[in-house]
Amino acid sequence: MRQTILLSALASGVLTGCANDGDDYTLYRGSVTGPMRIHVASFDSADGEAYNRENCHIAAGLFQAQPGVAVKYWCEKGRYRE
Repeated sequence: MRQTILLSALASGVLTGCANDGDDYTLYRGSVTGPMRIHVASFDSADGEAYNRENCHIAAGLFQAQPGVAVKYWCEKGRYRE
């Protein structure tokens, strides 16, 4: 019984940590073949929203600055969604 309560409390804590996507940012890119929104990376560090946002924008800028890149990269607040 005690083991069940402990496992239940542990699982609840893990799921609670996973459910908070308010600080997450996701990097997307377009496509040269038509309008598309393609997932590139997720930024979900425990260091907070500002940290995730900044790193996403840095990554987008680095991808965009590569020679010959013809697609757009951008960041959106929140977890990946289609």
